[in-house]
Amino acid sequence: MTDKPMLILISGPYRSGTNEDPQAMAVNLARLEAAAWPVFATGHLPVIGEWIALPVLRSAGAGPTDPFADQVLYPTAERLLAHCDAVLRLPGDSTGADQDVATAHRRGLPVYHDVAEIPRRVPQESA
Repeated sequence: MTDKPMLILISGPYRSGTNEDPQAMAVNLARLEAAAWPVFATGHLPVIGEWIALPVLRSAGAGPTDPFADQVLYPTAERLLAHCDAVLRLPGDSTGADQDVATAHRRGLPVYHDVAEIPRRVPQESA
């Protein structure tokens, strides 16, 4: 248990295995987002790289299937991980999620594979 809320990156397939089909990517994003409440319920703050990267892409006039996307999606996760305390790696083949795990390991961050592994936050009592 911990008394400090962690910022936890939810990582898993987004574009992988979709053949760049926007509908399939939307399904993958919904799957990532489905883990947000369970992470939040442990007392921590969930974040998904695409929540940041997709608006950045749109503001550059691009989308997730543009060749330019690799210059935003992967660097966004890398930069975000500089602020995260842990990673929740969801199942499924994903080059980006594997990179997130490797970055987390290099930085000494815990990598969870199930929400049940995440230590619950116990808020400190106010004085």
